[in-house]
Amino acid sequence: MAQSPDDMFGDENYPAYTIGQAAEMLDTTQDFLRRLDEAKLINPHRSAGGHRRYSRYQLRLAARVREMVDQGTALDAACRIVILEDQLEEALRQNQSQQPGARQRD
Repeated sequence: MAQSPDDMFGDENYPAYTIGQAAEMLDTTQDFLRRLDEAKLINPHRSAGGHRRYSRYQLRLAARVREMVDQGTALDAACRIVILEDQLEEALRQNQSQQPGARQRD
């Protein structure tokens, strides 16, 4: 079933942006975004024609890496840091969602 436009634009994981749009939004090059794909930071969705499509979530990760690289951090190190930050954020979110249930058992 296809998503409605409201669902697509409200979904931060919907691959709405082409590589050209993403590069322009981040004020970077398409090559930089390809390098993030090669570094396994982001895995863009591929259109039927094989073109990369990026979500808002992926663009936020790319923007954070770009910021770190601009400050002198090596690309591989910046990617690893952002991956670890993202994993920590997800773990904290999961922990918080389990807290109310843990209190109810006491």
